[in-house]
Amino acid sequence: MALVEIENLSVEFPTQGGIMRAVDGVSLKLEEGEVLGVVGESGSGKSVTMLALMGLIPFPGRVKADKLTFNGRDLLTISERDRRKLTGKDVAMIFQEPMTSLNPSFTIGFQLTETLRLHEGMDRKAARRRAIELLEQVGIPSPESRLSAFPHQMSGGMNQRVMIAMAIACNPKLLIADEPTTALDVTIQAQILDLLMTLQKERNMGLVMITHNMGVVADTAQRVMVMYAGQIMEERSAADLFASPQHPYTAALLAALPERSEGGRLATIPGVVPGLYDRPKGCLFSPRCAYATEHSRSVRPELRPWAGGHIRCHYPLGDPDRDAAIQHDHPIKTEAAS
Repeated sequence: MALVEIENLSVEFPTQGGIMRAVDGVSLKLEEGEVLGVVGESGSGKSVTMLALMGLIPFPGRVKADKLTFNGRDLLTISERDRRKLTGKDVAMIFQEPMTSLNPSFTIGFQLTETLRLHEGMDRKAARRRAIELLEQVGIPSPESRLSAFPHQMSGGMNQRVMIAMAIACNPKLLIADEPTTALDVTIQAQILDLLMTLQKERNMGLVMITHNMGVVADTAQRVMVMYAGQIMEERSAADLFASPQHPYTAALLAALPERSEGGRLATIPGVVPGLYDRPKGCLFSPRCAYATEHSRSVRPELRPWAGGHIRCHYPLGDPDRDAAIQHDHPIKTEAAS
C-alpha cells in the first residue's frame, strides 16, 4: 500500500474573472521512505498540490479528486477532528517562510511544546525535555536557552531549523518541505539539506521536496515531478530525468542551470506561466515552446506512460520519429518507450 495516493486532483479558486484552476488533474503515488522532488516555476501549483493533501486550502478554494488517501485513509471523507489529529503528527510540513510561519507573539519553547502536548499528550516537563532534544537534533547551539527566545531574536537559518524541529517532533510518516532553503545563504542551505536527508534516512519518512532549485533535487530526490501551470509535465526517476529530459520544459529548466552555461549567458525560457486569462487551448507550454506546432497549440496532450515514467507532450524529445512528426504537424502515436 502506497503512503500517499492522489488521482485526478484539482484545486479551484473562484475569482471575479472566472474559475482559476491552480491544480489541474494531478495524480501521484509516494511510497514509504521515498524522496520525491517537485519542481517548476512560481505559479506551477507545487505548493497548492501539497496544501490540498494537508487539508490547508483556504476558503473559497475547492478541492476535488477521484482519490486522495494517506496511509490507506480517505482524506476526502475524513472528519475535521480526525484531520486535525493527522496534520502535524503523521503528516507534517515545513512552510516556505519561517518568519511568517512562526508566531511572533510566542516563544520558540511555547510553539514547540504546544505541538508535543497537543499530539503526544505530554505534560509540561516532558514536553520541555523533548523540545530541548529536538533543538539539539536540528543543530541549534545552547538549545535550553533558545526556548525562551522569540522568532525575531533568531536568524533566518535558526528559525528554519526550529520549523524543522516542529515538523519532526511527532515522528511523521510524511514530511513536506516547501522551499526549505529559500532566503538562506549557501552554507546554511547545505546544512539544512543534509539535516533533512539525515532525518529522512533515520526515520524512513516519505519526503516531498518542493523547490525551484534543480540542483537541490539532483542531490536529494529519487523521483522527480515537473509541474507547469497546475499540470504534471514529466515524472520520472531523478537519474533518468537529469540524464535525458523528455519534455521540452524539463530540458529548458535544466539548460538554465548555471553549471550548464559553460561560462556564457544563462539560458532563459521566454514568456511567463499562463494565468486565468491567457491559458492556451492546447498544450499549456506551447506559447513558450520552441517546438510548438499548430497541433500542439490546438490539442491539449494527455499525461501518458513514457520512458519509465510519464510525460504530457505530443513530441517527446527522445522519440526517433519526433522530427518527422513535427514537420508533418501530427502527434507521435506511440504510447510508451523503453
